[in-house]
Amino acid sequence: MSLLLALLLQVGPFPGVDTMPTADDPLINRPPPRRVRGRNGIVEIEGITPSSQWLQDCLNQIEEDPARAHATAQIRRTEATGADRVLANLCLGAASTELARWDDARDAFLAAREGTPAAEPRPRARFATMAGNAAFEGARQEEALALLTLAREDARVASDATLEAIAAIDSARVLVALARPDAALAALQDAIRLAPERAEGWLLQATLLRRLDRLGEAQAAITRAATLAPKDPEVGLEAGVIAVLDGRDAAARASWESVIALDPATPFAETARGYLAQLEPPQGS
Repeated sequence: MSLLLALLLQVGPFPGVDTMPTADDPLINRPPPRRVRGRNGIVEIEGITPSSQWLQDCLNQIEEDPARAHATAQIRRTEATGADRVLANLCLGAASTELARWDDARDAFLAAREGTPAAEPRPRARFATMAGNAAFEGARQEEALALLTLAREDARVASDATLEAIAAIDSARVLVALARPDAALAALQDAIRLAPERAEGWLLQATLLRRLDRLGEAQAAITRAATLAPKDPEVGLEAGVIAVLDGRDAAARASWESVIALDPATPFAETARGYLAQLEPPQGS
């Protein structure tokens, strides 16, 4: 391994937010989670399927003109009550997310939670999770942590282990930003306990353990993540980073080459090529 690559990857006991490359730092630099996304023509937000044509139309409009969707949702919210107002806040929060208006998004998602009856803890948990992530993206980490703790409590009331695990993972991301690695590890351990089949928890645990210089534990976690998600490029990148820091250049090369083979055109493949360029050539080449 070259000295340059070693300096790039070895970031000390607990690095700051900006010390790692974006593609290699899923603990901090993730796309804003819980965004609107389409699947088979149906728009969903964190597992919530629209129950009205108005909401479906508003969410669809976000991809074409988020500013207009934002205005439409604001108007609808002033006119609506009850469940319709919750749906208006949902679309307003989603539009605000697309526009990176994080305070608006946080307020809208939180209003959606508060407008949802206490007897429906599952959507309340989802709304609180989205509000927490919006607060985090708006650099309000302590507030984000409080909202995500609320989301975990709602999910626990709903007996929804997957939702609780998602909120725990997002809490860990906030705790890393707050330079509280032990608390972040505890949150990730909770996530893994609640949803051991989700590769994300194992990946983030491996990343944090590696950043704490606990390479043996990091290797065990990334091995589990690779078993659950063998074609996840983030897992492949992290596996290579752990391997090269542990002096296993051949394993690192194989991991990064596998990322490129998955799809050579992705940013993950570009990062892998950059790492490979820093490795010493294999013996005999």
